[in-house]
Amino acid sequence: MDLMKNIFSLHNNLKNKTYSHSTYHYFRITDPKQRDIHKASVRDRLLHHAIYRILHPFFFRNFTSDSHSCQNDKGTHRALKRFKTFSNIVSKNNTKQCFILKCDIKKFFASIDHNLLRYIVAKYVPDEDINWLLNQIISSFDKGLPLGNLTSQLLVNIYMNEFDQFVKHKLKVKYYIRYADDFVVLSPSKNDLIKTWRYIAIFLSRELKLELHPDKVFIKTLSSGVDFLGWVHFPNHRVLRTVTKRRMVRNISKNRSPETRASYMGMLKHGNTNKLKEMIILSREADKI
Repeated sequence: MDLMKNIFSLHNNLKNKTYSHSTYHYFRITDPKQRDIHKASVRDRLLHHAIYRILHPFFFRNFTSDSHSCQNDKGTHRALKRFKTFSNIVSKNNTKQCFILKCDIKKFFASIDHNLLRYIVAKYVPDEDINWLLNQIISSFDKGLPLGNLTSQLLVNIYMNEFDQFVKHKLKVKYYIRYADDFVVLSPSKNDLIKTWRYIAIFLSRELKLELHPDKVFIKTLSSGVDFLGWVHFPNHRVLRTVTKRRMVRNISKNRSPETRASYMGMLKHGNTNKLKEMIILSREADKI
């Protein structure tokens, strides 16, 4: 009802540097593990989208090609394709052993250091007004960055770009893929991956104040199956993670709408999932009877 009034008010706050981020609305979801979500007000979300729209193309040019989360023309499907391409190269089309270092960062969003983030952003953005505005966003949350902000997705990519550059240009790792805090390194040598693991842990701790999750770091062979981005990958196929499969069956049983089924059918086309597709089709036919 007061759209223009509120937009002009926001404009004046920004122009006069009197803008202050509002408090967040907190709620918890299970997807499948519990996540704490902090939702900004409509006014602040409008600003987050404006910031993202302007700054994302600028920062996108500085990101490595195999950083895949929350970027245009990227995402999980492209990351999965890259994984397949890299595994074929490293294994020489499944004729050699392919070892994979799989890592996850402990309490990722909550561990982002505000001062370090401000420093990294300022390296790329010389404009004082933009830095002032981003500081209002960063400071709006007590510790780390809130899940739920569009700007959080951009800011963590800027933060982790320091790590991406280190892996690609200092460690000279060819076969590396990252999606948010989930990343893999592929190599024909297990010993090389053990060395890479050590360098990665040291860099994350010293330079970014981040810690690898002790229970989610391992080196496995591709032939034994590697869990990455919701799928378990093998040399010639990939299958849906068991937890994801169970959640899908549970969700379809609760919500039997055509849209829900279509969404899962779209996801299932990216792996070996004929039995699951048949199950969805049969449930759809059963509803017609």
